[in-house]
Amino acid sequence: MSTDAEYYFNTETGEVEQGKPTAWTHRMGPYPTREEAARALEKAQSRNSAWEKQDAEDD
Repeated sequence: MSTDAEYYFNTETGEVEQGKPTAWTHRMGPYPTREEAARALEKAQSRNSAWEKQDAEDD
């Protein structure tokens, strides 16, 4: 898969980028669509919440 066909969420600017124009330290992804990349933070927060809930149940 070409990196130009992949989308990334830039955590520094809050914008979706196609390809890899910025440093990896500011990128989340890759995602197959622009829409999925735009929801990157929402998806990460959802996963974190689920993991925290599981950790609390395990304690």
